[in-house]
Amino acid sequence: MYLYRSCERMGYSTMKTKPVPVKVLDTVTEYTRFYDLPAPLHPLLTVLDLGSLHRQPVEAIPATMLAPVVQQFYMVSLKQGLGRAAIRYGHQAYDFNEGVMSFLAPGQGCWLANVANADEVSEIFTNLTGWTLLVHPDLLAKYPLGQKITRYGFFSYDTNEALHLSAAEEVTLNQLISTIQAEAERPVDAFSQDVLVAQIDLLLTYADRFYHRQFLTRRTAEVNREEDSLLTRFEARLTGYFAQQGEHPLPTVQSLANDLNVSPAYLSDMLRSQTGQNTQQHIHNALIEKAKRLLMATSLSVNETAYQLGFEYPHYFSRLFKKKTGLTPAEFRMFMQ
Repeated sequence: MYLYRSCERMGYSTMKTKPVPVKVLDTVTEYTRFYDLPAPLHPLLTVLDLGSLHRQPVEAIPATMLAPVVQQFYMVSLKQGLGRAAIRYGHQAYDFNEGVMSFLAPGQGCWLANVANADEVSEIFTNLTGWTLLVHPDLLAKYPLGQKITRYGFFSYDTNEALHLSAAEEVTLNQLISTIQAEAERPVDAFSQDVLVAQIDLLLTYADRFYHRQFLTRRTAEVNREEDSLLTRFEARLTGYFAQQGEHPLPTVQSLANDLNVSPAYLSDMLRSQTGQNTQQHIHNALIEKAKRLLMATSLSVNETAYQLGFEYPHYFSRLFKKKTGLTPAEFRMFMQ
């Protein structure tokens, strides 16, 4: 189960250390299936009740809970009563004794450190309550929130403090998550996606307000581990590249490694150890997300979209897009209309 992990990137002390295998979960359904949770009623979104998870008997806890996992969707959690768990995000500890929010973006990982077996897990989570919202980026892609969510600082690996809530703030967010859950459980109609995205937008806007209330007068602790700094700089380079307008060459593993002053092998090893994916996979993921936005938000043809993204030959773009999404660019545009 997902909460039996710390919000922590995979430890990786040196490039000579053999990386621990990381399981990558691409969809919300894969996540619930992996942790033996109830199947989501909406394929791109689900709300998990943390209070119901610890009531399972120890023998019902799947062995997969102790494996490192990286998810390819957004995760917003509010937890209380986590007990003595050694929960960390990056290299900073989280205090989960009171109402605390944590945020994970696609490509980030979350697991519990220093827990050996299901009995320890069961003991740690005896008094756990709260909720977790899982949102796949495709739900947001054609809305302004699809872009805005990438600018929220609390989804960044630079963030190393949890969001502590007052009682009134917690009530506000609990009401919003109840509304989101109720909407997700309704039969789908022409307004369902618009309503869900609007509610998620409001939830994150409140979180941003509370985040600034807490951290406005604080200076974020300096990230002092080499791998933390390198991952942050890599993400910034990749995000900056795909934020550019107009046609420009595709980034390569070599060009990104050169920009970061490391070898291509070192960069891919670091990324694989912390995210479960190498440099080329990260480039492809960012490329596909940019392609989705262009296909939904512009009238560019598929060929024009390919050129805009830096492809010399459009059929290479179409082939990659279908491999990653299961649909051709034209099918995806039609499906999302």
